[in-house]
This record gives sequence, C-alpha cells and structure tokens, in this order.
Amino acid sequence: MVFRLRYLHHDFELPPGRFLIGRSTECQLSLDDPLVSRKHALLIVSEDMVEVQDLGSRNGVLVNGERIVGLHKVGHGDRIMVGSQELTLSVMSAAGPPTRRASDVPAMSPVTITAMAPVRAPTPGKQGEQREHDATSKADAFRLLGGVAEKALQLGRADEAERLLATLLDHVLRTVQSGMEVEAPLVERAGSFGAKLAAATGKARWVDYVVELYTALRRPVAGPTIDELHVALRKVKDVDLPLLRAYVGLMREMSPTMGPADRFLVQRLEGLERLVTVQ
Repeated sequence: MVFRLRYLHHDFELPPGRFLIGRSTECQLSLDDPLVSRKHALLIVSEDMVEVQDLGSRNGVLVNGERIVGLHKVGHGDRIMVGSQELTLSVMSAAGPPTRRASDVPAMSPVTITAMAPVRAPTPGKQGEQREHDATSKADAFRLLGGVAEKALQLGRADEAERLLATLLDHVLRTVQSGMEVEAPLVERAGSFGAKLAAATGKARWVDYVVELYTALRRPVAGPTIDELHVALRKVKDVDLPLLRAYVGLMREMSPTMGPADRFLVQRLEGLERLVTVQ
C-alpha cells in the first residue's frame, strides 16, 4: 500500500516509519498553530496500515470529528484534526491510485516525508552529536517543507507558504541568535525564504526577519537574497528602518576587514537602506 497525507492542498508521501506532528522543528511535519502542542501526535506507518496516536496534547487529536484515545487506525479519506489543522489520509494500492471523491482537491506532486530516526537525550560529551542531529533535523525540514512552500508561492498561495515555513524560520533565527553555529546553506535558504515571503505577503515582518538573521550572523546578506529584497520592497511598507540602519551601520564598520565581494554586498545593502528611507 502507498499512503499519502494531504495538508494545505499538498500531498506528503508516508513510507513505513514513525512520524511526529507538532509545532517543534523536531517534527517531520511542523505546524504553525497555537492550538498545536510541540509534539502533538504520532503517525505509525506499516506496510499495510496507518495508526495515529495523541501524545498527551492539550487539545487532543480528532479523527472524523471524534477525539481518539490511544492508537487509532485510520483509512482512506479519514480526516485527522491536529489543533485547527486538518490532515487527510489517502491510500492507494501499488498498482494505481484509489478512486477519488468529488470533494477531493486535485493533488500536487507528492513530497516524501523522511522517517523519524531515534532521538536520544543529550549526555555529557555528546553535545556535538546533538548539535549535528539538530542541524540535520532543520535541513531535513527545509528539504520537505521548502519544496512544498516554493510550489505554494508559485501558485500564489502565500498564506499557505507562510504557515508551512514560519515556525521553522523562527527556529533558525533563534538558533543563530543564541550563538549556535548553523550551516551557511541553511542560513541562506532561510534568508531567501524570508525575502520571498515578504514579497508574496507584503508583510514587513519578513524583511525585518532577514535583517535580524544577518545581524546575528554579523555578515552581509547573500547577493540573491538582496535581489529578492529589492523585489519585496516594491510591495512592503513599514519596514523597521532603525533596525535596518543599525545593521547597515554594523556592516559599514566591518567592511575594512572584508574582501571585495562582501564590500560590494555592503554597498548594495546601503542601496536598500536608501530605498526604505525614501518610501
């Protein structure tokens, strides 16, 4: 059997394994919803069935409108409610897709959710392993949700993309601000998505997000993200100008220690500052 989980008009393929759902970025599916607990529900997928379990969440898990207790088997078309977010299970045989109901929304290309690896609490001497696991979890989350969010943005579904990414992006920012090391490709992708969300939603908070992220890193915004910010600023008003000025000032002070490429990025950031100033 092949199992897929529908969320926000997107299908996620579920290979055999255990899958966490909640607000935490440790979850395979991270939901930006105040009614969702950090680790809210667990899906257990075998070769021939799917079971869902409430993990002691505050608001419980509903299947087809009824609150479940313990492990609960779910089948094709069953609606799983986690917080205010509805997930729908789709089941098909390996030979072909099931018959769809008239109410089904046409599916997009499915994205495979990676099964959850065993996670152990950090012990003395193993902080490095835990940090590596955390970084891998965030990278996996971006691989999963990033592709889906890109498709949502292409289809003009900015609200969907924002709901998919907001929790993960905020987690990356908090991690950087705490002084923990985050791989450069992950940071650049977070900054890029921040700029894209600003352009798609018209919300200044995402421009401010990029500025806060790179302020914490104490380095210039990546060139492609600066291009995306220029696009966003045609649509976004009320950007935090003092925050931007403080960041550009910091980069200006640091520029004598930078190479030619980074000094050029600082000049482009100064152009962004001027653009926001005249708005």
